[in-house]
Amino acid sequence: MDWLFISLIAIAVFITGISKGGFSGAFGIIAVPLISLQTSPTLAAAIMLPILCIMDIFTVQKFWKKWNTEQLIRCIPAAIIGVVIGGLTASWFSAEWLKIMVGIIAVGFTLNSWPKKSRTTPLKPLSTLAGKLWCALGGFTSFIAHAGGPPMSVYLLRANLDKTQYVATAAVIFTAINYVKLIPYGMLGQLNSSNILLSLCFIPVAFIGVQLGAWLHYKISTVLFFKVMYSFLFLTGVKLIWDGITGLG
Repeated sequence: MDWLFISLIAIAVFITGISKGGFSGAFGIIAVPLISLQTSPTLAAAIMLPILCIMDIFTVQKFWKKWNTEQLIRCIPAAIIGVVIGGLTASWFSAEWLKIMVGIIAVGFTLNSWPKKSRTTPLKPLSTLAGKLWCALGGFTSFIAHAGGPPMSVYLLRANLDKTQYVATAAVIFTAINYVKLIPYGMLGQLNSSNILLSLCFIPVAFIGVQLGAWLHYKISTVLFFKVMYSFLFLTGVKLIWDGITGLG
């Protein structure tokens, strides 16, 4: 086994674990590109999906019952519908153009909504219909381009949750999305026993990453937490735009 390949997977899993455990996966987007330095993006995504499902369990357990049930009821069915639509229409869409679109949304939302010292009232929550549409888009882009975080963040950052509710709610939503994604990924032949076994070898790394992320989550202030979330949403948007443009080239 190529030790550079193994090291890249370990680094990707560790960073994603910290991200999921403390910051609702805000900077987990680097995982697939990092592993792709030594393999194809398709294989990198297939390796990451099983371990993401394990991380989701660790994160939900760490933030057990701290989620907002109302938001789960609103988001999960819509997100699953988005995954199903993505699975049925995967061949119709260019992942590169979707990355560019989602990236522009993320950057535009961040620039418009960045917390300002002069703002004395919280952002107005989105309507129920708008929320379901954003969650469906999150499920859809999660399947097509592994970019479900930005659309989901656009909705959840306006839901006026506290930082722990935010992470816990996002964790449950993405647990549902990732476990549903296993079905179409398996049907499309993107999962096999060797990929799954390789992925599961990194469970200890994932566990340590999630625990460290949760520790960091409780150590930083609420103001800093949301500044970090907006910052990484912006950086994620920029990276998605870059990945989409370079992919088209």
